[in-house]
Amino acid sequence: MQQFRIAPSILSADFARLGEEVTNVIQAGADLIHFDVMDNHYVPNLTFGPMICAALKPYATVPMDVHLMVEPVDDLIVSFAKAGADIITFHPEATRHVDRSLSLVRDSGCKAGLVLNPATPVYLLEHVLDKLDTILLMTVNPGFGGQSFIPQSLVKIRQVRDLLDMYAAESGRRISLKVDGGIKVDNIAEVARAGADTFVAGSAIFGKPDYRAVIDAMRQELAASSKE
Repeated sequence: MQQFRIAPSILSADFARLGEEVTNVIQAGADLIHFDVMDNHYVPNLTFGPMICAALKPYATVPMDVHLMVEPVDDLIVSFAKAGADIITFHPEATRHVDRSLSLVRDSGCKAGLVLNPATPVYLLEHVLDKLDTILLMTVNPGFGGQSFIPQSLVKIRQVRDLLDMYAAESGRRISLKVDGGIKVDNIAEVARAGADTFVAGSAIFGKPDYRAVIDAMRQELAASSKE
């Protein structure tokens, strides 16, 4: 059976209680903690720096999944690796040399990934698959939480899944496929059927009074999708 992972995004958490929020959502069943880094340059918003990541690391008993929406990326790759990141993803538009930046992530001891915005073409992945541990597809335009899922994203998820399946058949190595943006209980099964295996969810979890109830409901939908 397909192994699915749920990655709550602390962009939607209570910032005044971040450590407690991380603990609570892990106890509720989170597989990863998704950490959105925005610089008010690559995207029009400003969020967390490496010091916040380092402060939360003791609370994170699951991997810290850092998504860099920053430009340039290389200096912050090193800073977040030192701060405790386990996975670092970035946007190809934000670096002059994608291969070199991916190597920097791996040389820093982290798993590496690329992030594709809704308008970023899939072919950008083809020549760096050997450097990727994960791919993150944005199913909203990056910059703010709470946006609605873009339905056309399902086509792109299928395209990337086909590419990754062909690569796995050739290389024997599997690359995870994450989605981020507008993921909720009522659409997570459809996204899984399109080929995603990891699901970033922010307001769908942190905006609710019972985190475990939401994560359990998501897992029930995912289990049902894998039987279809």
